[in-house]
Amino acid sequence: MSLYCAKGGVDTELSPPQLRRLLGESLAMLGERSRVLVVPPDMSRLSSHAGELTHCAWEYYGDQLQAVLPALGTHAPMQPDQIARMFGKMPPELFRAHNWRTDVETLGEVPARFIHEQSEGRLDYAWPAQVNRLITRGNFDLILSIGQVVPHEVIGMANYNKNILIGSGGRDAINRSHYLGAVYGMERIMGRADNPVRRVLNYASDLFLRHLPIVYVLTVVGRAADESLAVRGLFIGDDVECFQRASALSLKVNFEILKTPLKKAVVYLDPEEFHSTWLGNKAVYRTRMALADGAELVILAPGVNTFGEDKAIDALIRKYGYRGTPATLEAVNSNQDLANDLSAAAHLIHGSSESRFKITWCPGHLSKQEVENVGFQYGDLESMSARYDPQKLSHGFNRVGSEDIFFISNPGLGLWAHRSRL
Repeated sequence: MSLYCAKGGVDTELSPPQLRRLLGESLAMLGERSRVLVVPPDMSRLSSHAGELTHCAWEYYGDQLQAVLPALGTHAPMQPDQIARMFGKMPPELFRAHNWRTDVETLGEVPARFIHEQSEGRLDYAWPAQVNRLITRGNFDLILSIGQVVPHEVIGMANYNKNILIGSGGRDAINRSHYLGAVYGMERIMGRADNPVRRVLNYASDLFLRHLPIVYVLTVVGRAADESLAVRGLFIGDDVECFQRASALSLKVNFEILKTPLKKAVVYLDPEEFHSTWLGNKAVYRTRMALADGAELVILAPGVNTFGEDKAIDALIRKYGYRGTPATLEAVNSNQDLANDLSAAAHLIHGSSESRFKITWCPGHLSKQEVENVGFQYGDLESMSARYDPQKLSHGFNRVGSEDIFFISNPGLGLWAHRSRL
């Protein structure tokens, strides 16, 4: 087990040439490889610099880089313009689209007794370790799993083996891991590298992924003084130490602890990255521990045009809505369609305020009726954007008229919490 690169700190700013050099030096340590697969995130992690690093790997290996498999999870396949935007001038034919319902094979199972233990007795199912067949049957002698470590609602800290086991995973793996996190409690998981969901994935990695030549390339990205993005760290290795070091830095860079609970937060969702509430509810996940009881969260979402990332999940969200944990658990117990899609059920729990604060969605392409039917309050995007102009607000506290608001321009970059909720 090896750590090839561990470069970073809270004040570090790694430039593109530095990233290229550090990646190249690490790949040289691996020795010659003839068939390389890269597994990066998709457009929803544009700020990760994974696109840039994937492009660097292609330049380094040339024809030896045989395929790129974006870790879509349940997300929609990347479109050609998105691929070009994120990865630059790489050959389009290198890219494969992962289908989480059909493209996987099961390598083994984490036993039900372990899930029962990790869920504190709430769940009794086994967890299948599933990955895209290209990973196991592509005869690759190097699999580069590239991504960003940042606080995450399902897994505590994003990336590492999640990129493989969930990002390229199958229906049951995604459903059951997401539901485990929701039932255990999102606020008990976010920002913690060690938690029940991560333990399940680590168990599976130790037993079922060791034969695969996986090397992890992990970034930590923060906000610079001028509010641009800065790469604070790069960690490359083939075991958990790489992830642990990146997680420790990410907590320092991406976790903002507030002195007082927020009465009003405004979150902007970049239309290039966020097209659905499935993705855009990061605005809810990442701020919920910072919001006071009775607070309001305003979500400005010019690109959002749907709820789910595929038609089946979209239909479930429209049918059951974001009604809170008790209502969702009851719906799972009473309705086979939701019981068969536990990741959708987990998402409905994660996206609910549990009636503790108000969520006002201001989407560019959903109607007032559609938004209110799933349990959110609707806000007109044009008037709300004029009032809370993302181009004029700075990150953090702002005075808008007679209001004090907290503005976040990219919820995917962090986690915000008040001390009372830690």
